[in-house]
Amino acid sequence: MPDSEQRRLALEKKRERYVWYHLGYFLFGIHIVAFVMIHAVTHAK
Repeated sequence: MPDSEQRRLALEKKRERYVWYHLGYFLFGIHIVAFVMIHAVTHAK
């Protein structure tokens, strides 16, 4: 019983890290897009 509990906890932690990585990449991507948009708007003729 404790073994399966340990495995479940490890899997949960792994999944949590996976979600955080995705959130990080997502936010990073949004900032890149925002900076490109601002650059395009400020340098438009």
